[in-house]
Amino acid sequence: MKFNYYQPTELLFGRGCVRELGGIARRYGTRTLLVTTKESAALRDQYQRVKTILSEAGLEAAHYDGVVPNPTFESISDGAKLARETGAQSVIGLGGGSSMDSAKAIAVEATHEGSSWDYLFYKKPPTAATLPIIAVSTTSGTGSHVTQVAVITNTAARDKSAIYHANIYPRVAIVDPELMVTVPGHVTACTGFDAFCHAFESTLHPNCGPLVTLMAWEAIGLVAAWLPKALENGGNLGAREAMAWADTLAGYSIASAGVTLPHGMGMALGGMYPNIAHGMALALVYPAFTRFTWQSAVAGFARLARMFDPVLAGAPDPTAAERSCTLVDTFLESIGLRLGLADMGVPEAELSALANQCMVLPDFKANPRVATLPEMEGLLRESYPAHRQC
Repeated sequence: MKFNYYQPTELLFGRGCVRELGGIARRYGTRTLLVTTKESAALRDQYQRVKTILSEAGLEAAHYDGVVPNPTFESISDGAKLARETGAQSVIGLGGGSSMDSAKAIAVEATHEGSSWDYLFYKKPPTAATLPIIAVSTTSGTGSHVTQVAVITNTAARDKSAIYHANIYPRVAIVDPELMVTVPGHVTACTGFDAFCHAFESTLHPNCGPLVTLMAWEAIGLVAAWLPKALENGGNLGAREAMAWADTLAGYSIASAGVTLPHGMGMALGGMYPNIAHGMALALVYPAFTRFTWQSAVAGFARLARMFDPVLAGAPDPTAAERSCTLVDTFLESIGLRLGLADMGVPEAELSALANQCMVLPDFKANPRVATLPEMEGLLRESYPAHRQC
């Protein structure tokens, strides 16, 4: 047996642990930049609580609230400018994946020449000058609090890519389920399904090792059991805690292994159509992905099917694996995400261009069955018909 595993992020997990944020941020100096989305009625108390924690610890906290869904390199540049102007010695990302990814990219751009777009995974690597990053997760899905990835969108180019480097692992991740009870249902569903995808795709990835296998399958089971309960009652702290742990395990999994075909497609969708949330983009293509892939990874898809339906325990692997496709469909239906590209306003005339964009990131090459360009377009056309119930 031979495998690699690296995880440098200190994890604080549990109810109420956000109270430790002030002391953690003080490790890196007395000036920090808090990175969030715009304040709303639902977030006002949360933001004020965090600012009070920082103030009571003697920190000067500038607040950048310009984070947008599918963060753009322009929005990141605005945050980096504020970080430099205020002499920030650390960056705190408070929120979901957009806020945490923005914090990582801001930490790079504030200390390097050029923009964050210059430091994508296939360009220049960010150096050790990158500001220390603290991630405070308030959703359960992106895994960004424990990964070396920051996703960025170039709106003009209709391109979505990522910084990928060990220097942007958060120094500390705080996962407090109490911060998650007000997350709206649709966001809960999208982020929860994202965690499921991270975990399952990690098990299919060539870099998957025994430790990732343990973590990823535990995460899949948690999402299958607890995401519907979190949707039934957002205030269910037990469900929020289980989903937060699933998200963290899935984040560990992709940080060590990686993702496959659906994520390359989902990134392309988000780049061309920024109105589509990442978890929603994955949900749109998953039914086509499962049918395209299961025969090339029978054992993994059979295990997935048995997790959703224990009755399949005695069925032959190929039978269970094929059944996994309809079980994933049913799960998506149960969480309100069984939709088609047409439901999200994707123009059918752009499917060929979208297929080309799906081939840009290398994720599709890690899939057990690697799609050709014509097959990629076929997957998109299979994902196109509307499913929205009238």
